[in-house]
Amino acid sequence: MGTQVDLGIKGYKNYGTHLREKYNGQRVFKTIVDGGFTCPNRDGSKGYGGCTYCNVDSFTPEISRKMPTIREQLEKGMERGKNFYKADKFIVYFQPNTNTYAPVHYLKMMYDEALSINTEDVVGFSVGTRPDCIDAEKIALLESYTDRFDVDLEMGMESIYDETLNQINRGCSHGEFVEAVMLLENSKLDLCVHTIFGFPWETKEMMLGYIHEINRFPQIKFVKFHHLHIVEGSIMGAKYKKEPFKLFSLEEYTDLLCELIPLLRPDIVIQRLFGISDWDLLIAPNWGLNKSAIQTYIDKEIEKRGVVQGSQYFI
Repeated sequence: MGTQVDLGIKGYKNYGTHLREKYNGQRVFKTIVDGGFTCPNRDGSKGYGGCTYCNVDSFTPEISRKMPTIREQLEKGMERGKNFYKADKFIVYFQPNTNTYAPVHYLKMMYDEALSINTEDVVGFSVGTRPDCIDAEKIALLESYTDRFDVDLEMGMESIYDETLNQINRGCSHGEFVEAVMLLENSKLDLCVHTIFGFPWETKEMMLGYIHEINRFPQIKFVKFHHLHIVEGSIMGAKYKKEPFKLFSLEEYTDLLCELIPLLRPDIVIQRLFGISDWDLLIAPNWGLNKSAIQTYIDKEIEKRGVVQGSQYFI
């Protein structure tokens, strides 16, 4: 007899199940598009070099890096989704860099182009950004698409501690994150918040504090949890090579997840439990497993330990 995980039942609200339920059992696949945006932390507006952990290529599929136009990226991405993942429908996902970092008229031109491609197969629209690149006018633009698509805004919180944000050259404070979240109060957009666990100067108790902060905001519908991983081409990568520092083992990271998931508000959907880089860019930690094997290991540990999302959440 298979485990609950084998049957697709998990102790937390996972994104795959959420999509299947929302779209009547259809397979929905996120198709990444690179709009050629930059970041205020790279172009000199706030700094140079970006966040110290960041190499944009580490989270951008090779197909997006090589395709010169939005149409080619999406057509190839959707073809891949249908052929390899048996996808029925798609979410157009502006992921690399800061995808609201441009004037609204330019953003509208880019978004309109992307959402005009194979429209009959597209059910959702997702835009990744930073808290300091969001304002009421940009929110209104994104909301204008909600009559045709489910639209979510993915925003990097990373850490709730300004000391950490300063150390990683984030270029914005946690207060700015809170201000951006408050702009989305009563919005038609679904907010997804991205966090990174494992900065070596943060304690476990500090990391668990992220969850209490996320729980405060009803407008947060999704979360993406990442462990800190060190990649080629990043400032942190160069430092790590000179003087390695402590990073999570798979077992340690799973222990943290098993403590934080019960604290998480039960209505929030977890889009991702960990991050992963291309092997050719990853410096550390190398857990020696592919993405599927890591997911299975974590899910089975969650089941074995009887972890249930929200079981320790109290209003």
